[in-house]
Amino acid sequence: MYVCVCKGITDRQIKAAIDNGASSLGQLRKALGVASQCGKCSVMTREILDEALSDTPMINVLPQFYAVA
Repeated sequence: MYVCVCKGITDRQIKAAIDNGASSLGQLRKALGVASQCGKCSVMTREILDEALSDTPMINVLPQFYAVA
């Protein structure tokens, strides 16, 4: 689904950026441009981010990602 209509960014793109290491709205903005124009998508983007990070194991306050071989 489109989250950011201004930039044409989908929830899948946001989730992929999170999987690639983005762990804040600022990092998502820098990587994708989400929430950089009108800002109406920032609430939904933050919800996606919070949900994804709550599912990610944390060690020393850093998200841990695992490579699948």
